[in-house]
Amino acid sequence: MRKYAVPCIISLLVAALYNIVDQIFIANADYLGSYGNAANTVVFPLTVIALAVAVMIGDGCCAFVSLCLGGGDTDDAEKSVGSAVVLSALSGVLICAVYLMFRNGIVTVFGGIVNSETFECSKEYFFYITLGIPFYVFGQAMNPVIRSDGSPKFAMASTLAGAAANIVLDPIFIFVFKWGMMGAAVATVAGQIITALLAVWYLTRTKSVKLSPPSFKLSARIIGKMIPLGICSFLSQISLVAAMAAINNMIRKYGALDPVFSQEQYAQIPMAVVGIVMKFFQIVISIVVGMAAGCIPIVGYNMGAGLKGRVKKLFTMLLVCEALVGAAALLVAELCPRQLIAVFGAANESAYYAEFAVKAFRIYLCMMVFACVNKAAFIFLQAMGKAAASTMLSMVREIVFGVGFALILPIFFGLDGVLYSMPVSDILTFLISAAVIASTYHSIGTGE
Repeated sequence: MRKYAVPCIISLLVAALYNIVDQIFIANADYLGSYGNAANTVVFPLTVIALAVAVMIGDGCCAFVSLCLGGGDTDDAEKSVGSAVVLSALSGVLICAVYLMFRNGIVTVFGGIVNSETFECSKEYFFYITLGIPFYVFGQAMNPVIRSDGSPKFAMASTLAGAAANIVLDPIFIFVFKWGMMGAAVATVAGQIITALLAVWYLTRTKSVKLSPPSFKLSARIIGKMIPLGICSFLSQISLVAAMAAINNMIRKYGALDPVFSQEQYAQIPMAVVGIVMKFFQIVISIVVGMAAGCIPIVGYNMGAGLKGRVKKLFTMLLVCEALVGAAALLVAELCPRQLIAVFGAANESAYYAEFAVKAFRIYLCMMVFACVNKAAFIFLQAMGKAAASTMLSMVREIVFGVGFALILPIFFGLDGVLYSMPVSDILTFLISAAVIASTYHSIGTGE
C-alpha cells in the first residue's frame, strides 16, 4: 500500500498544484487580484472535464491491466495499454476543438459573467489553457497506466517535472513579463507538455507489458472491458463539474441579491473565495484519492488471484487512514482559515473578502471526515470490479445531492445556502456509503 499509494498521492497533489499555483500567483498580482481569482474558478471545472476523460481511460486501463496480470493474461494487458494511448490522444484533440469553437458560451455557462472584468480574464485564461488540453489529457491518462506497469515512482516523477516547470515559470510570466492570465496559462501548458513527453518516453520502455504496433489497434472487446472499470472515475469528476457549475451560477445569482456583493466592485468576491476553498478541498481529496487509487493495482491483482482476505484487510486500513486525513484537514480548515486565505492574496483585498472566506472555510468543509471516507469507498469498490455500486454512490453524491442542494438551499438561506450544500451532501452520502461498506465486507468474507 505504501509503495503504490505514496507516489500516487504525490502525483495527484502535484497535478492539483497546477491550478492552485496559478491561483496563488494570480491572487498576489495586484493587477489581477480577485478578478483573476474568480476567472480561475470559472475555468477550473473545464479542466476537470478533460481530467474526467483522462482518468476514465487511465484508471480503467490500470484496473484492467492489473486484473489481467493477476490472471496471467499479458496479451490483453498489452492491448489495453495500446488502446488507452490511442483513446487519450484522440480525446484530447476533440475536447480542445470543442472548447475553441464554443469559448464564450462555455465561459458564460460556468458563471464568467459575474462582471465584465472577470469575463475578460476568464476568456483569456480559458483560451490558452485549452491549447494545452491534448497534452493534459494524454499525460493524466498515462499516469495510472505507468503505475499499473509497476513504475509508480516514474509516474510521480513525470508529474513532478511538469509541476516544477509551472512553479518556476508562473512568477516569471506573471510578475516579470506582466502577461497576466495568459502567463499563468502558458506556464501551466508548458508543464503539461513536459509530463506528456515523459509519458511517451516511458511507453517505449515498459516493463510488465511489451508494446508493439498491433497493441495500438483499437479493439471493441478490450475497450468494452476497460472503460466500465474507469467509468466511476469519469462520473466522479464529471458530476463534480455539474456541481461546480450549479454552485458558480448560484453564487452569481444570490450574490447579486446580497447588499455587499451586489456592488460591482465586490461582485467577484464570493466566486473567488469559493474557488479558493475548493482548491484546499482539492488538496485534501488528492491525498484521499491517491491513497485509494494507489490500492487499485493491489486490489485488482489480489482479486484476480483469489486472495480476498488481503483485499478485506486493505479496505479496513484504507478507511481508517482516510478518516484520519479528513480529521486533520478539518482541524486546519476550522482553526486556520485566515492563514489559508492569506496565501491567496487576502492582504490586497477588502475586509469583505476575508470575512466571507472565514465563513466559507468553516461551513463548506465542516464534514471533511465523511467526505474523505465516501471518496475512498467509491474508488475501492471500483478497484474490486463493483462498477455499478461505485458509480451509483458517486452519482448520488455529486448529482442528486451536490447539484440538488446547491440549487435548493440558496432559496431558503441565500448565499449561505451554497456553503451549506457541501456538508449536507456529505452527511447523507455517508449514511448510504456505510450500508454499502458493510455489504462489501460481507461479500468479501463470503467470497461473493
